[in-house]
Amino acid sequence: MDSVPMVSGAEEGEDWELRHDDDGFTYKILKRRRLLDPPDAAQPSHSDPIVEERHRRQRKRKILLKLKSQYQKEIDLWELLSSTLRAMEEKANQQLELQTRQQEVRETTSSSLESPSTTMEGPSTSLIDKLLSQAEEQEAAINDMSYLCDIAEAMCNAQQELLAQSFIDLPIWSSPRKLMASLCDE
Repeated sequence: MDSVPMVSGAEEGEDWELRHDDDGFTYKILKRRRLLDPPDAAQPSHSDPIVEERHRRQRKRKILLKLKSQYQKEIDLWELLSSTLRAMEEKANQQLELQTRQQEVRETTSSSLESPSTTMEGPSTSLIDKLLSQAEEQEAAINDMSYLCDIAEAMCNAQQELLAQSFIDLPIWSSPRKLMASLCDE
């Protein structure tokens, strides 16, 4: 029971570790190698160290460029959300200023043109106008927030699709060593 079963393609001297599954299964797997190590790190290398260093730098550069593009996409989406939010704030401020001016104009005209018969209707009509304008502001704010939620949902869906695509693109049809190397690289 303590012996390590040899899997086809496994070499002597490779390190194995025990894994315990949630379903109660226990199995042995090869230990993962470091991210930037070459896949043939267990084997002694007979190649030129300068070439190896160049390959290591190319892999590192490729990984960093991939990370940069992922972060750039995320930054662009956040900038879009930020600019949308700023535009909503400006729009709300403009509407508030416009309503304040309209209210001042109404009060000025109603106070100068009031007659005894309209004094009873003045406060109720201005209250109704104020409530209507508040309802319109709330509707605009709800529409803007709905738009932001749609953008956030689209961001989440895009990120989920990228994650799913990374699993779909795995080279599972090649050798187990290449699969493990690609999993360690990402």
